[in-house]
Formats: sequence, structure tokens, C-alpha cells
Amino acid sequence: MDLDRFKDVSKNKSLENKKFLIGLKRKDPRKVDNSFHRLHEEVFEEITCLECANCCKTTSPIFYQTDIERVAKSLKVKPGDFIEKYLKIDEDKDYVLKSSPCPFLDNENYCSVYDDRPKACREYPHTNRKKMIQIMELTHKNTMVCPAVLEIVERLKVAVL
Repeated sequence: MDLDRFKDVSKNKSLENKKFLIGLKRKDPRKVDNSFHRLHEEVFEEITCLECANCCKTTSPIFYQTDIERVAKSLKVKPGDFIEKYLKIDEDKDYVLKSSPCPFLDNENYCSVYDDRPKACREYPHTNRKKMIQIMELTHKNTMVCPAVLEIVERLKVAVL
């Protein structure tokens, strides 16, 4: 996976993709969902997250209280100690990681807390959820982070909705 090339391509296509995705809000939501879900399956047959892990290297998930408790338990630490060591409160008043890459990502792109990872990590990149038209801004943001999302959007542009 050539992340430098991906960053260039995603940046160059950013405005076009933003306009395209916002335009999908005028389409039939069921057709948008069906197309996203079909392409999600198709693209993730071809792309392996372990080759990239750009999401884990560059962004932080939101940690909800249940996530904090679950991950802290898996690490055998108290939730307060987990927060103190790994988390900060961002501008939206959410708990996020203090640093990137994620401290739980190893040098082979495996997650050391994978079975107990936060809900946001479990659901990422959100291209197989229902009511996709509600998250077009997030999807655009994710085209800048995840090569699979960029590929899904590129294929969606040529699909008939």
C-alpha cells in the first residue's frame, strides 16, 4: 500500500468527492445504502486493512465510557488510570487518544486490544451502515484517511443509483 500516493490522490479528488457525496443526499436512501454496502463488500475483498492501518496511524476513535471500561479491563488497569495514560478530551468534549499512531497498534499493524477495541474502531469505516446519506460529511473525511473508502466512492461515481 503506497500511502503517500493515496494521500496525493485523495487530496486531489477531495472537492470532487465532497460535491458527489453531498449530492447523494438527494437520492433514494435505500439505493444509496445498497450501493455502498455492495461496494463495501467488493472493495474489502480486495483491500486488507493490515496492509495499511492508516486510520490507526493518523486518527483517533472516540472512546465512550463502555469502551474505556472494556479496554481498561483487557489491559488489567483501572478505567481512571487508562484515561490518564492514554486519553484526552477533545474540542467536542469526547475522549480521544492523546497521540497517534494508536498506542495499541503494533509494528505489523495488528491491534493489541482488537477483541476489546472501541465501538468506533469496530464500525470503521462506516461504509456498511444503514442511512448512509446521514453521514456523507464523515464519509468524505474518511476518503482522506482510508484507501478503501476512497475506492468505494470512486466506484460509486460510476455506478448507477
